[in-house]
This record gives sequence, structure tokens and C-alpha cells, in this order.
Amino acid sequence: MSDLAIDLSHVAKTYKGKVRALRGIEMHVAPGEVFGLLGPNGAGKSTLVKILMTVIRPSACKGTMLGHAVGHKPTLGRVGYLPEHHRFPPYLKGAQVLDFFGAMGKVPRRERKQRTGQLLDVVGMSDWAGKKVGGYSKGMRQRLGIAQALMNDPKLVVLDEPTDGVDPVGRRDIRDIVARLRDEQRTVFINSHLLSELEMVCDRVAILVQGQVRSQGTIDELTAGQHRYEIDIVASGDDVAGALGTLRKALPGGVTEKNEGSSAGLAKRVGFSGTLGDGTWVEIERTMLRVGTADPLAIEPVIDALRAQGVTIRSVVQKRPSLEDLFMQAVTDPTTGKALAPGAVRNEKKGAH
Repeated sequence: MSDLAIDLSHVAKTYKGKVRALRGIEMHVAPGEVFGLLGPNGAGKSTLVKILMTVIRPSACKGTMLGHAVGHKPTLGRVGYLPEHHRFPPYLKGAQVLDFFGAMGKVPRRERKQRTGQLLDVVGMSDWAGKKVGGYSKGMRQRLGIAQALMNDPKLVVLDEPTDGVDPVGRRDIRDIVARLRDEQRTVFINSHLLSELEMVCDRVAILVQGQVRSQGTIDELTAGQHRYEIDIVASGDDVAGALGTLRKALPGGVTEKNEGSSAGLAKRVGFSGTLGDGTWVEIERTMLRVGTADPLAIEPVIDALRAQGVTIRSVVQKRPSLEDLFMQAVTDPTTGKALAPGAVRNEKKGAH
């Protein structure tokens, strides 16, 4: 029995027409963490979620959820689920929706009544408890959907596009709800296309591309070796070439330039790239100097050298690739430099899986 909340070693799904939506998914979600699933349209995200929730049948599936095989019915009773395109009967009132879903989850009547009030308050919908769902906005229905996903007091909460159609205030509130669930030691599995939202709330993420996990881990793990410092200087007028020359002279130990051409051609270019004497990569673009290190001590000699040359420094900022940067790296074909085609992969050869 696995101690992980979700532990998948091989999940595959091939639809009619030999469309391979999932191609051997391996994914590991620890208890009590917020895990984000992202990928382009057609990558297989919703297919994977629906397999976990037994909405569709996989072609192959090896793995566990909350310590039991995926599809184990008693285990599903400990999971809260918000589908991507959920629908509630428009004639029901908000409180009635929660009571209905609580009853379906076999929550005792007295507990349903208590949790209905608590959850409507958590999602900011207390004033709408007695209003019919037909009069709700899309964002209000999303909030109610999250509340119904929590009615059975789940250990694992699966949210498929929870912020879809929600305004900025609502998205902030949903982030707060997710943080609260993590504080309560619940595991939250989120499928979303809003990368900035995932970056703010997730402990770890997985990026799906054409039915396969291209990468997974914390943001720090996925950006290892890609951290940098950006030093923005003040150049006199528009003398870009002069600024480049000053920066180049100021770099401690000199710089081995990667660009082709002579130094005389420097004025015709907006920048250059190379390495410092210790092997650290460096790039200069107009008045921006980028140094490939996450160590603040490593850039002190660079700053000292710039000041010694009389250079005015506007800002020094530590940066790392964002989740959007990681996403674009994952969906770009390294051989062509172009984004991979959206959608699933078709089986062209016999025996492929």
C-alpha cells in the first residue's frame, strides 16, 4: 500500500481511431500538498482527472489513490470532486444543492445541516443560501461547486478548472480556500490552465504534453540551474554600444564571448553572451546584464566592477523562470523551436501503446 495520496505508475487511454490521449502517465502526489496539473489544450489533463474519478475507463491503469487501487469505490467516498463543466438543477436553492450532494455522499442529516452553513460561509455564499441556482452567476456557481466538493469532509479534493469564469476577487478567494485546505492537511489536486494561479498556490506541479508527463516537481526543482540576476544600468542617452563596451570591460576576469564576429562589430549588435572567468554564463542586452547564478555573493564582484567604471545601477533583481516559462519550454519542440501541435497523438504503428 502506498503512503502517497496519488501514486500512478502507468495510466494510458486510447480512444477510437487510435487516438492516444494518455501514454503511460507516472505521477506522485504527497499527502497534504497542493498539486497542480497543467498542459496545453488536448494534453490529456481532464482525461486523467476523469479516470481518477472513474468517469471514464482507462485502457491501462496502475496506481493508487489514498492507498487503494484507482477506482476503489469506498475510497471515492473520501474524495471531493469539482468537475470542469458541472451543472446544478436551476430550481434548487444553494443550501439545497449542498444538502442533496451531502446525502448522495451518505453524510448524516444533522451533519449535512451543520456543514452546509459552514461551507457556504467559507466560499462567501451565505447570503445566497436561500436563492435559486438559476439566478447565480458563473463565478457563484463555481463557489457553490467547491462547497459541494467539501461536503463529505474529504481527504483528497480534486478541482477541475476551479477558477473558470471567476473574476479576480473570486480567484483570490479560491486561492485562500485552497490554502485553508492545505492547512487542514487535505491534499488538493488542481487541473487549471491559469498558470499564474497555479504558481501562487501549488507546492508541486506536473506538466502534461501530448499525453505524457514532461516534467514534475517543485518550481525550484524544475528551474534548477536556470536562476539568474538581472542588473539594469543607466546608459547615457541612447549610446547602447557604449554601454555594452563599459559593461564588457567591467566584468571581472573578462568574458569569453560566444557571438561570432570581431569587437568592431559590437556597435552593430544589441548585446552578446559568454562566460566569466569562473565559467558563469553572462548575457548583455542593451543596458541589461544577466548573470547566471542564484548566489548573491557571486554577483558582488560584478557590481563592484560596474561601480568602479562609474556605471549607475538602476536595479538588481534575482529571477527564475516562471511557471509560464517552464510551460513554454515543455511544449516547444527542441528540434524545430516551434510549439508542439495541440491534441493527442495517433497510433500509426501496430503494437504502439
